Amino acid sequence: MYNVLLVDDEELDLEGMKRFIPWSELGMEVKGCVNNALSACEVLEQHSIDILVSDVNMPYMSGLELARIALQRKPKIRIIFVSGYQEFSYVQQALSLKAYSYVLKPMEDSELIASLMKVKRDLDEELKLREVEEAYQDLIPIAKSDMLLRLFEGEDTLDREFMDKLMRTHDLHRLKWPVRVAVMEIDLVSRISDRNQSNLEGSRLFMKQLHEATNRGGHVPYCKLSPHRVALLLEAEGIRDTITRILDSAQRRVSVSVTTGLGSPVHSSVQLYESYVQAIQAVEGKMFLGKGGVINYEDISVEPVMLDFRMLDAHMNALMKAVKDYELVQIYDELEKMFRSVTSLRSKYTVQNLTSYFIWKLDQYLSTINEDLFELLDIDIRKLDILLQFETISDIRRWLLYRVFEISEKLHYKHNTNDSPFIRNVIKTIKERMSENITIKDIAQQFSFSPSYFGYLVREKSGYTFNELLVQMRMERACELLKMPGMKIYEISDKIGYRHLPYFSRQFKEKFGMTPLEYRKKVQ
Repeated sequence: MYNVLLVDDEELDLEGMKRFIPWSELGMEVKGCVNNALSACEVLEQHSIDILVSDVNMPYMSGLELARIALQRKPKIRIIFVSGYQEFSYVQQALSLKAYSYVLKPMEDSELIASLMKVKRDLDEELKLREVEEAYQDLIPIAKSDMLLRLFEGEDTLDREFMDKLMRTHDLHRLKWPVRVAVMEIDLVSRISDRNQSNLEGSRLFMKQLHEATNRGGHVPYCKLSPHRVALLLEAEGIRDTITRILDSAQRRVSVSVTTGLGSPVHSSVQLYESYVQAIQAVEGKMFLGKGGVINYEDISVEPVMLDFRMLDAHMNALMKAVKDYELVQIYDELEKMFRSVTSLRSKYTVQNLTSYFIWKLDQYLSTINEDLFELLDIDIRKLDILLQFETISDIRRWLLYRVFEISEKLHYKHNTNDSPFIRNVIKTIKERMSENITIKDIAQQFSFSPSYFGYLVREKSGYTFNELLVQMRMERACELLKMPGMKIYEISDKIGYRHLPYFSRQFKEKFGMTPLEYRKKVQ
C-alpha cells in the first residue's frame, strides 16, 4: 500500500476525492485528508507519504510552497496538483517541482485516477529496482566470503585471474605479511539455551556487529563458516590488539562469549590453507583449554598420550561402588581421576566417545540392581545429545558429576525408605491399567497373591491401603491431564478409570477442595 495525503481548501472537492476514488483498488491508503497546507505539514511529519495530491491556491500557504517542503523531507515523493487555475505561471512552477500531473477543476474522477495509476506504475517500478539492488547488495558479501573460503580451503582450481580478483576484492595487497588465519566462534553457552530463545537472536546480532567491526577503521578480510563461526585474515604483527579491538567493538551491543583460534604465521597465499586448518584445530582446543579466550595452534599441538583402559575401568568400578554406597566425596574423587586421565588425549571426539562409554557402563551397572538410568534421572535418552554439544571437558565433567550425585542420592533414598521394588512394580502396574475399572483382586492375581495378603504388603511397604494408593495416583494423573486444554473433563474421567463423571468430580473435590473445572481454570 502506498500512503496518500489529500490537501484542498474546498471541502466538497476534498470529500469527493476521499470518497469516490477507489483507493484500495489502486493499492493506496489515504493517511491524511486536510483543508490547509499547515495541517498537511503535520501529517508529513507523522507519516511516510508516497503521494501528495494538493490544490495549488490555498490561504496562508500555497500548494506549491507545500510541495517544496514535502520534497525537502522526502525527495522521491510524487506530487499531483489539482487547481481551477490554468495560467502558464502556475503550470510552469508545477513543472519545475517535477509534478506528475496538473489536473484542472472541475475534474473528472477518471482523470485523477489515470494520474494516480501512472504514479503507481512508477512507484512499482522503483520498488522492483530497489529490491533488485538490495538483493544484489546482499549477494556481494556472500560472494566475497565464498572467494576467501576457497582460498583458505586450498582449492586446486584457483587460477591467476581468480587470485587477482580476490586480491582486489579483499584488498589483500594492503596486508603486511606474514599473516595468520583467526577463527572466531561464539561459545555454546552464549548461543544455545532452552530457557532463553533470545540468545539465538543475540548470536545473529553479534555476527552483524562483527561484520561492521571488521570494516571499521580498516578493512579486515573475513568469511563466514557457519552461523556461529567466522575466519579472519589478520596481520601477524599486533594480532592480539587487533582481535581485542574487533571483539570489543562487536560486543558493544550484545554480550557473548567468543573463543578465537590462531593458526601459524604464513608468508604467501598458498600457505593460508595450513594456517586455516591450524586455526580450526586451535578453536576446537577449547575442549581442553577452556573457552572465551585466544588459543594459539602451538598451545594444542602437543603429542597425545595413550589411554590406559585398565586404569580407566578400575576408576569406573570404584566409582560405581561409591554410587551404590552413597559416598559423595569418593564419587567426586573418582570422576576427577577419570577426567585427568582423558584430558591429555587432545581429541574432542575421543573425549565424547569415552563419555558415551561412561554412560553405557553406568546404565549396565544400574541394570544389575534392577534400576533404570533414564527413569532415575527422569530424562529421555535423546536428551543425552547434550553431551555432544558441550564444548569443554569442564562442562562435561560438571554435568556428569551432578547427574551421578543425583543417581546416588535417589538410590540411597530408595534403600532407606519403603520404596521397594515391590511397590514400584505395583505403581507401574496401576499406571499401565489405570483406565480400567481395576480392583485389588485384579492386581493381587497378577502378582500371584491373595487379595488380603497383597493388601497387607501394600500397606506395609507404602503406608497406604491399596484403594488410597489407587485414588492418589488417579488424582495425580487427572491433574496432569487437566493442564491439557484439548481434553474434555469426561474424557479425562474415562482415561483414569472413572465411568461416572459425578463420582470423579466428587472425589476430586474431596482431594483438592475444588472441582476439576475450577482446577483447570486455576492452572491455566
